[in-house]
Amino acid sequence: MTARDIAGMIDVSAVRAESTREDVRRCAELAISHDCPCVFALPAHTPYLLELLEGSEAIAGGACGFPGGAETSAVKSATAAELVGMGCGEIDMVHNIAWLKAGDRESYLHDVRSVIAASNGRPVKVILECHWLTDEEIVRACEWCVEAGAAWVKTGTGWAPSGATLENVSLMKRTVGDRCQVKAAGGVRDLDTLLAMFDRGVRRFGIGFKTARGILDDAQRRDENSRGRE
Repeated sequence: MTARDIAGMIDVSAVRAESTREDVRRCAELAISHDCPCVFALPAHTPYLLELLEGSEAIAGGACGFPGGAETSAVKSATAAELVGMGCGEIDMVHNIAWLKAGDRESYLHDVRSVIAASNGRPVKVILECHWLTDEEIVRACEWCVEAGAAWVKTGTGWAPSGATLENVSLMKRTVGDRCQVKAAGGVRDLDTLLAMFDRGVRRFGIGFKTARGILDDAQRRDENSRGRE
């Protein structure tokens, strides 16, 4: 893949509690300069992010339920509706981990479906926060997300100690097949890892600004070296 291909799969993110407006600005500038598809910020910074992306091809993504996912479904759906009203083109929501672990399928499905309905046709990615889940729970979450109508399942928020591993993404892809897509976030720290996860079926990557810049620089160097050998 070319550096442009790789950039086209990276959602640049500033979604930690300490992420500043300056971090959001750097994410937006990186996405615009490299043609990354989407930038994510926490809701309080979303209006600023939308200003920064105005006139570009990159879209703003909305973060819903960060980081724990334990808000009521009404709060989550209201957040999603507000983010869509602001102008967000995608929504990444954190699922309710406790309902998943308890096997409360109806509450879980209602939670995800409420956000999907409030997102008004925008793709919804459901964040599993795999660090806290067993393999059995990852499979259960993937099946329920597909049943609820999610467009994507995603490994993590980036807040947990881990999330995106080769084992996790492989298990998620085997479970969902072609019924929805897989996004990796929380542990994609170099280009080789990104490429290995792509080989396992991941098609989007949520990556913070500094790491994303390093990956894109590495991809550009490899492009240049490849052209130099031709």
